[in-house]
Amino acid sequence: MTATGPGTDGPAGCAAGAGSAGPAGRGAVVAVVGPTAAGKSALSIALAHALGGEVVNADSMQLYRGMDVGTAKLTPVERDGVPHHLLDIWPVTEPASVAEYQRLARAAIDDILARGRVPLLVGGSGLYVRAVLERFEFPGTDPRLRARLEAELAAVGPAPLHARLRAADPAAAEGILPGNGRRIVRALEVIELTGAPFTAALPEPTPYYPSVQLGVDLDTAALDERIALRVDRMWADGLVDEVRGLLDRGLPEGRTASRALGYQQVLRFLAGELTEAEAHDETIRATRRFVRRQRSWFRRDPRIHWLDSADPGLAEAALGLVGAAAR
Repeated sequence: MTATGPGTDGPAGCAAGAGSAGPAGRGAVVAVVGPTAAGKSALSIALAHALGGEVVNADSMQLYRGMDVGTAKLTPVERDGVPHHLLDIWPVTEPASVAEYQRLARAAIDDILARGRVPLLVGGSGLYVRAVLERFEFPGTDPRLRARLEAELAAVGPAPLHARLRAADPAAAEGILPGNGRRIVRALEVIELTGAPFTAALPEPTPYYPSVQLGVDLDTAALDERIALRVDRMWADGLVDEVRGLLDRGLPEGRTASRALGYQQVLRFLAGELTEAEAHDETIRATRRFVRRQRSWFRRDPRIHWLDSADPGLAEAALGLVGAAAR
């Protein structure tokens, strides 16, 4: 369960460009996307067994070592023999980089394809999925401009900067959480550097890989209930102790990892800003808000085939769509 995903993950400001040409004659990537707690992981395991596939993680917070309980990272047993790539690759102090993720994910996918296997790109971080499946270039950065914006963020907090972003680019502001100062700073930086709206950096999609995109979702009331149960389970499974164990690894200083849902609330509890019960309840509320944003991001993409996670025939329906695309 993460604080990243559509419009909230990585140093966005991606633009369409020629990109590097991928390998010729490659097979299709099967992407399994959708909101947090909708059932993506379970479907991906079933598909991997049926298709001879391997999972490439597209949840930006599952990239971090030691962030297991709060991100609902599958254990080795739960992976059921299915190889998983891009889990536990960064320390919690590493800032997110969509460009670096793109490089690593494409290398993993190309390796899977070269071995005659099926890559399954699985996760709810929408920008990460797009960066892999489509041709993206990443605008540069201006250290002095970035330093000025970050100093302003430290002085006044994210709210005034988010208000400025809303005035400059309402669509970008809608897609970035008001408390996500790092993403707000990046959006304002791109606007100043390019003179164009930040959302102009998300172009009309041009495929990098052929793909079949499967969206997994639930009725809102059912998903809200599932989120509450998941947070209960995270607490029971030791999320607070997990966060305590990450303090010495630099979690509070991690510009990206410290913003993960659940982790930021527990950090506030450990700092005495919330009671444990308040941290638990705020994690549920914040996750439900985040899910609304994920849905908004993914539902805009007409290429995604939507499936009901509550359907007993979910895996069969997904396999049917994959098979139809292959014909």
